Amino acid sequence: MKIWQIPAFGIDNLALVDRPMPQPARGEVLVKVHAVSLNYRDLLVTIGKYNPRLALPRIPCSDGAGEVVALGEDVSRWKIGQRVAGIFMQNWIEGPPDAAKQRGALGGDIDGMAAEYVLLNEQGIVEIPSNLSWEAAATLPCAGVTAWNALVRAGKIKAGDTVLIQGTGGVSLFALQFAKLMGARVLGTSSSDEKLRRADSLGLDAAINYKTTPDWAAWVLEQTNGIGVDLVVEVGGAGTFQQSLKAVRVGGVVAQIGILSQSAEAFSIFPIVHKQVHLQGIYVGSRDDFEEMNRAIVLRSVQPAVDQIFGFKDLPKALRTVESASHFGKLVIRVDH
Repeated sequence: MKIWQIPAFGIDNLALVDRPMPQPARGEVLVKVHAVSLNYRDLLVTIGKYNPRLALPRIPCSDGAGEVVALGEDVSRWKIGQRVAGIFMQNWIEGPPDAAKQRGALGGDIDGMAAEYVLLNEQGIVEIPSNLSWEAAATLPCAGVTAWNALVRAGKIKAGDTVLIQGTGGVSLFALQFAKLMGARVLGTSSSDEKLRRADSLGLDAAINYKTTPDWAAWVLEQTNGIGVDLVVEVGGAGTFQQSLKAVRVGGVVAQIGILSQSAEAFSIFPIVHKQVHLQGIYVGSRDDFEEMNRAIVLRSVQPAVDQIFGFKDLPKALRTVESASHFGKLVIRVDH
């Protein structure tokens, strides 16, 4: 079978190689991978900025969807032919996170999904929504679950609330779709007017270009009658965090997810204290979160925003597209067998 691996850090060093077909051991499931989606983390892992001490070689990519084709001894949760996706953290099944649950992340701690076939523990997969294609389902494990966790667990969003998303990447667009599903109003920022127009079709209520309006928090306050939003889905990092604190309401939530930008400005904790802001770091979620999200996707017929689909041999090209930040929503690799 064919796999991609990182023998040395750098996109140009990615290698497509042959490996023997794996056989499932006790409690394992062999999954024939049909699609893999890319996250910014996958780029960072590949170029060595996520974990410079990562043991190499490593199969990259945390997110993928496929079908069960073989079962190890004593596997009881799955049958041949079921459509599944791996969970991001193979040890986080339920409940709140802890250090042990956060070990075993696909495409980082352990080999990921950029392969024709993968072996996963029977506890580390979920059934994918029946209304989604392989390509759409492959986008769920990281970006989808992260957005769901931000809105449901951190934000506790309900009908009538206001949510602010940043940009038009995978997490942000999932957050937009889930927030609309919950009856919330959604404001958005982007550096591209064209991307904001595309987000309109997903239900974005109002938007602003942060390149032409750097003080977008003032615009958010205008949009909310000076109150601020109930939840900021914060994917920008240090470069956007101070604006996010200005944009959130007193007692509101900032769900900190991304690390896309840096800032030379001094960091002030005063707004956090003064506004009694709830700051919650979000690092994907559990299998239970994934399954709960999937039920909502089926019930409301949610379709993830897939921008481009690449061939399996084009993984380096797809990662270059992630690096350029030119995409809208998710980039997917189709695994041809």
